[in-house]
Amino acid sequence: MNQAIGLEAMLHALAERHGSKPVPAPEPPVHVAAPTPRRRCRAIAVAGGKGGVGKTTVSVNLGMALAKEGRQVILLDADMGLANIDVLLGLTPTRHIGHLLDGTCGIEDLLLSAPHGLKVVPAGSGTRRLAQLGNGEHAAVIRAFDDLPEPPDYLLVDTAAGLSDNVAMFAAAADDVVLVVCDEPASLTDAYALLKVLSRDFGVRRFRMVANMVRNASEARVLHQKLARVCDRFLDVALEFMGMVPNDERLKQAIRRQSAVVDLWPSSRSGQAFKQLAGAVDTWGEPERLGLDRIAFFSRHATVATGW
Repeated sequence: MNQAIGLEAMLHALAERHGSKPVPAPEPPVHVAAPTPRRRCRAIAVAGGKGGVGKTTVSVNLGMALAKEGRQVILLDADMGLANIDVLLGLTPTRHIGHLLDGTCGIEDLLLSAPHGLKVVPAGSGTRRLAQLGNGEHAAVIRAFDDLPEPPDYLLVDTAAGLSDNVAMFAAAADDVVLVVCDEPASLTDAYALLKVLSRDFGVRRFRMVANMVRNASEARVLHQKLARVCDRFLDVALEFMGMVPNDERLKQAIRRQSAVVDLWPSSRSGQAFKQLAGAVDTWGEPERLGLDRIAFFSRHATVATGW
């Protein structure tokens, strides 16, 4: 170290003797940390088989819970013709999916702003044409998300009730399918029917289940075990338990006030449940898309879906 200091002083003295300015020592290189790569958008379909199980309520509150954690979230209302996400959030859309299909606007033009940065794509309600879309038009809606200049962290797709092509195609196009089930025989049988169609006709092998409107965690676990046992016996699928939403009066009040419970009463039992569900989603590993032979969200190279 002393030798280095002495050498620097000697060079400085020689430079002054010859009337030249000393050459400054080169500065050490600045190491700039590489930016953390942004993870690819994860498309999550929220389905339920039958109507009335609360899948739209789950979609809205899960999406807003993720948005409150700083995630960029788009919520697609895929219940064509009977859309109601805008109603649940007190939004007033001027355009919907029909305008996108007509070519009068792009996907960005449809985005509605909800609290905490949540974005909503409305589908339109009371429109017969939207309720009768063909598979090609469903595919056009899915592919339209490729036009977004910057995909969000999460795309939540609130599917319609039943087993129509609409439901199957949007669910199969997602990275993950979340089944919302309540403690009713019809809910279980319809959820199983949807599992069967998506696994048999579209090759979906992994599902996650949310037990909705249950009294406690034990009841939720029992509900999951009922459906999982049947799946283990008759279907080659994995049905993971994602969590539960309790039967909470605050949630019902939030619906009547056209707001999300995670926004109005985040400390309520249901508000805390949705926060836990959002935390679970944020820990999921990267989705596997290799080998898909169906149309998929944010996948420009996917081919036409099988099973039609």
